[in-house]
Amino acid sequence: MLAHPQNKYRQFESFDFPERSWPNKQITQAPIWCSTDLRDGNQALANPMDQYKKNKFFQSLVECGFKQIEVAFPAASETDFHFVRNLIEKNKIPDDVSIQVMTQARSDLIERTFESLVGVKQAIVHVYNATAEVFRRIVFQKTKQEIIELAIESTRQVKSLCLQHPETKWTYQYSPETFCFTEIEFALEICEAVAKIWEPSPEYPMIINLPTTVEVSTPNIFADQIEYFCKSFSKRNHVCISVHPHNDRGTGVATAELALLAGADRVEGCLFGNGERTGNVDLVNIALNMYTQGISPKLDFSDIKNIAEVVKECNELPIHPRHPYVGDLVFTAFSGSHQDAIKKGFKARKSQKHQYWEVPYLPIDPADLGASYEAVIRVNSQSGKSGTAWVLQQNHGIELPIELQKDFSQIVQKVTDSRNAELSHAEIWKIFQKEYGINPTEVDFKLINYQSQKQNEIYKVQISISIKDEVIHLVGSGNGLLSASVQALNTKWSYQLKISEYSEHALGRHTGSRSISYIRCTDLDGYIYWGVSIDTDIATASIQALLNGFSQCYQNNALVKASS
Repeated sequence: MLAHPQNKYRQFESFDFPERSWPNKQITQAPIWCSTDLRDGNQALANPMDQYKKNKFFQSLVECGFKQIEVAFPAASETDFHFVRNLIEKNKIPDDVSIQVMTQARSDLIERTFESLVGVKQAIVHVYNATAEVFRRIVFQKTKQEIIELAIESTRQVKSLCLQHPETKWTYQYSPETFCFTEIEFALEICEAVAKIWEPSPEYPMIINLPTTVEVSTPNIFADQIEYFCKSFSKRNHVCISVHPHNDRGTGVATAELALLAGADRVEGCLFGNGERTGNVDLVNIALNMYTQGISPKLDFSDIKNIAEVVKECNELPIHPRHPYVGDLVFTAFSGSHQDAIKKGFKARKSQKHQYWEVPYLPIDPADLGASYEAVIRVNSQSGKSGTAWVLQQNHGIELPIELQKDFSQIVQKVTDSRNAELSHAEIWKIFQKEYGINPTEVDFKLINYQSQKQNEIYKVQISISIKDEVIHLVGSGNGLLSASVQALNTKWSYQLKISEYSEHALGRHTGSRSISYIRCTDLDGYIYWGVSIDTDIATASIQALLNGFSQCYQNNALVKASS
């Protein structure tokens, strides 16, 4: 890179516009949406879509709720021409959907475009020609007046052909290419000239499309351009002002949103931002940004993963895992502090008095887009206690006590550190079962049966347990079932274990649901041992949880004895 880029590149010049009002505005309703995936997006693909993919994509756009869809440049290729004919002849266009076709301002291309549209119920004919100074001077070597005459003659031809086919409801769209770096007064002049020929009215609608074909300025400057144009254009109340942002500076979404604040009525773009170079503006992103502000976008992305699969198949392009709203990782938290905040956010929703969405780190409810909560928190070496606790809660209904959350997270941390990889939900569950004795086939101390009776506030218990292949019968007493069971174990093994924490809860809402017991034990040396057990009988679960904790104590003492 250059040490002095100013010697090669010039800063885009803004213009003085103190009358701007857009910074104080808010978006309050959805714009008119026009998907350009099948044309502008398609021309940017290494492998353009065939008829099957274009039809599949078109149907998906219709299901999403798009009412205006740019489908082709029918004069540019036989593939595009026949696709338009197929849509019309096979009656694939819903009555409330307008297809849009584009053409350069050339007589032969315009004629061919209208041939493709014979019999269509309603259509938007999109004509564009280069207006920017750099195109006029370098590419076409034409004067401003020559550029205006070309736009006027093309508009006359389109109007004449529309009048020849009154059975179709026509809309004319004109684009000064590229508006964002066309001199603003010249952009106004040529659009005024075009509108004078078309004579926009309710019977003959017109769209003035102001494209940011290549981003050259910050979004605020484009917003100034849009507002100035809207305030200066003489037929503003008779035309629809549209924008067509690209993403060369990475600010396509901001450009579109600020343009709406500045007075634009319509946005053209592609799903997930496909398009030439860095892409067209991402319509899904803008629409869901509005949704998170309580504004209905009038588009349906409630099954966003399925829409993404269609787009990926048809475009043969991946979607970045961090892509807003749809990426595989956008609803995922690996960080321990993030996981803790999300977990608490979901818990708070159960008792909050209002209906508004308030979950830290999640600007939108994943369920609204068809995403599952199970995917929100994933566990790797960066995760904390809340991550593993969330996985167990969401997948198994297990509400770990705080201290057990800490204990288990340290165990998981060692595994993730050694593997330097994420753990799946199944792997986390397997580790939990192994560490705390959940799987009855793998426990070292297994409860066979127990009997208890209460006399004079004292419980007496008889416990039969198997240790590997040996069956042992124990007797103990205490002020409760568990204290009596602890006394029975301490009588057989002099570890002087005691219960320092106990909790339990049901794993379901039905009468026959299983229950889970958590027991934290400590010995004379201060070592802590956790045991967990699940059973339909809560007493059985609590005794087995005690045995699972005691088993760890037993193993620890055996190791200490062996090392000494």
